[in-house]
Amino acid sequence: MSNLQDFNVKEKTQWCLGCGDFGILASVKQALAELNLESHKVCVVSGIGCGSKIPHYIRTYGFEGLHGRLLPVAEAIKLSNPEITVIAIGGDGDGFSEGGNHFIHACRRNNDITYIVQNNYYFSLTTGQSTPTTKKGMKTKTHPKGSTLPEFKPCATALICGASFVAASYSGDIKHLKEVIKEAIMHKGFSFIECYQPCVTWDKVNTYDWYKQHIYYVKDNDRTNFDEALNYCLEPFRNNFERIPLGIFWQEKRRTLLDDYSKIISNGSLAFDKTIFERNLEEEFKKFL
Repeated sequence: MSNLQDFNVKEKTQWCLGCGDFGILASVKQALAELNLESHKVCVVSGIGCGSKIPHYIRTYGFEGLHGRLLPVAEAIKLSNPEITVIAIGGDGDGFSEGGNHFIHACRRNNDITYIVQNNYYFSLTTGQSTPTTKKGMKTKTHPKGSTLPEFKPCATALICGASFVAASYSGDIKHLKEVIKEAIMHKGFSFIECYQPCVTWDKVNTYDWYKQHIYYVKDNDRTNFDEALNYCLEPFRNNFERIPLGIFWQEKRRTLLDDYSKIISNGSLAFDKTIFERNLEEEFKKFL
């Protein structure tokens, strides 16, 4: 039986006091403990950014990769060792700017990983530049007079591009976020969670108090209704973020990339194959053609 202490480390966090990343880290650790997962059977993968330091602060396998390139790494880990629970965590800049193309195609492939995006509307680590999710009109170092660009729509994009699990939560509600993460991990397929969070250093508008006034919880919805799910995904953009729904909007059961991959690599996963260098992988991969 695992417990929360199994995932603690001695290294001190380097985040600003009050950062939403603390809530996300706590939620991930609680989710892993309550699912009774063993720390050596979990891998947390990140890109570059404030929240991407999470692999340093949780006792699992971890990989901090290149900026925006966490999803190819996470998928490769899952394909090479299907027994590992893989969680990818990164910021909105990392995931939708440098990593935008990877995000689209990871949704399409539906590999069995969980992807949590910490959305605070800023490139915070590099001192407050605009990201694709920066709200129109928000003042940043990139747009000192206010952003003129329409916002990138993470949940709607994930849904349309084929993610089989799409949800939104909030770093200020650890209990809700923990439960969403647990369901995402248990789901077999690409699970996407957009996690709203305040940036206490650069954002003086979208604060904890602001979120309390604007978020609401979706309950007892039909997770298999595509149109209903899309409406929830688009709602914040249609009402200028006056109401932000949180919950699991979409969930469907369909084939994962691992299902197809397992048929191609017929002798089992690469991670446990001691004869890997003796196998003719070129012949095995010809099954793709």
